[in-house]
Amino acid sequence: MTKEGQGRQDAGPAKDYAKYFDFSGAKVIAQEDGKTTYRINGRNVQISSPPDLREGKKRGKEEIRVHYDTGIGEDMKTFGAGRYYCIFTYGCQMNEHDTEIMRGLFEEMGYIATEDKQQADVILINTCAVRENAEDKVFGELGHLKRLKLQKPELVLGVCGCMSQEVSVVNRILEKHPHVDLIFGTHNIHRLPELLKEAHYGKEMVVEVWSKEGDIIENLPKKREGLRAWVNIMYGCDKFCTYCIVPYTRGKERSRVPEDVIAEVRELARQGFKEITLLGQNVNAYGKDFADRNYRFGDLMDDIRKIDIPRVRFTTSHPRDFDDHLIEVLAKGGNLVEHIHLPFQSGSSEVLKRMSRKYTREQFLSLVGRIRAAMPNAVLTSDIIVGFPGETEEQFEETIEVVREAGISMAYTFIYSPRAGTPAAEMEDNVPYEAKQRRLARLNEVIAEMSLASNLELTGQVVEVLVEGESKNNANVLSGRTRSNKLIHFEGPKSWIGQFANVRVTQPQTWFIRAEAIGLAEAERELPKTAGGV
Repeated sequence: MTKEGQGRQDAGPAKDYAKYFDFSGAKVIAQEDGKTTYRINGRNVQISSPPDLREGKKRGKEEIRVHYDTGIGEDMKTFGAGRYYCIFTYGCQMNEHDTEIMRGLFEEMGYIATEDKQQADVILINTCAVRENAEDKVFGELGHLKRLKLQKPELVLGVCGCMSQEVSVVNRILEKHPHVDLIFGTHNIHRLPELLKEAHYGKEMVVEVWSKEGDIIENLPKKREGLRAWVNIMYGCDKFCTYCIVPYTRGKERSRVPEDVIAEVRELARQGFKEITLLGQNVNAYGKDFADRNYRFGDLMDDIRKIDIPRVRFTTSHPRDFDDHLIEVLAKGGNLVEHIHLPFQSGSSEVLKRMSRKYTREQFLSLVGRIRAAMPNAVLTSDIIVGFPGETEEQFEETIEVVREAGISMAYTFIYSPRAGTPAAEMEDNVPYEAKQRRLARLNEVIAEMSLASNLELTGQVVEVLVEGESKNNANVLSGRTRSNKLIHFEGPKSWIGQFANVRVTQPQTWFIRAEAIGLAEAERELPKTAGGV
């Protein structure tokens, strides 16, 4: 279904980032071990590493080290005994994966998960910096939590994730939300136990945000739930699209070595997970940073294809890095599903140039043609932005044309939202907001039309569904997804939840499909095996 970008932030004057964290007027309480404690707005604030936009943009040639000895110290394994934690997660699958790691760290320290804010001893807000709307939600939540913090002074309240990497965000928290106890970023999640200890015992706001990318940390605990698992294969992004803050908040591209990725996927297969999704800010750039081997994303997918796990997906990909070898591997099928999420953002070559996407409309459509030639049953979905600075009505119509010509069956659609510190935020935002809203509505109508047409093609067909649970609206109806990620509703026994079922499509709708149950799919799946199996 479509996702509408809400809210609007007009690009104001360029921010002077040098002024942030200039605490010349604040009282210095202590300086030791590289940490400075200030008295700000009536509270002590310990800053060991403030965010720095310029550092976040740098792409050094330092060797990225891989750390495997990442166990929690003995002194921390009972730190959370009898205490409860709660994490609110905003944003993309990468944020969800980060939350899985933090859950694992919490539970290794003895904490117990809760969704009740009143019960929680620690509340973390894992944030997204891509859209202004997500940022507004976070600050709204911080406002609501202020009363709870007054009621429970011992509550540790933390903000982490991509927003924490933004200098302006941390500055705003320091000025407006002194009830926050802990701020850390995307590069130092593994430091959560030590940061919690400092915030708990020090009774200070602790700020530690590493602005340059860190090393790769393996063997961190993860608490996964459900039938599907996220597997991060790389970190960071080097594309620097003019509208995007991610290269600043997530650092440069750095890939996990394939042996570690494959070992994790094999372990997930042993644990009985039915589906994995390989994650990266630009997942198909995997391996470009390897200096000691010629091994790219297509090679990784070809190796994972041989592991006995029923479904393998990936997100999110960039058209510029989608090479022919990857297409050849995906066309082999097996456990590699035929759903491809391929954000193209705009159908206008001129707008794409201003976005610094490094491909043209014609090149994107050529890529789609090669994908469809190799995979006629491929289902393509995308991300699309309307109202980018300078976008004309004619250029917007080019986007509509690409949606139709490429056969995009679903898209996450957004009104352009300026992000402070990105090049696009300095561009003249000369598209009236009313025009942006009209374009978004028109685009959503076309996407709905394309989605329904794609679903109607399945009428009468038998499809395989991974049964995920009961429908949110009707406990008598089961809900699941096809290999192409289409949502299916059908009546069947509750015992089927967690298994694969075959269903016949009866009533395709715009955003979901009604079907009738046939029976469980074969328990043993014919997938090629690795030597020795899993």
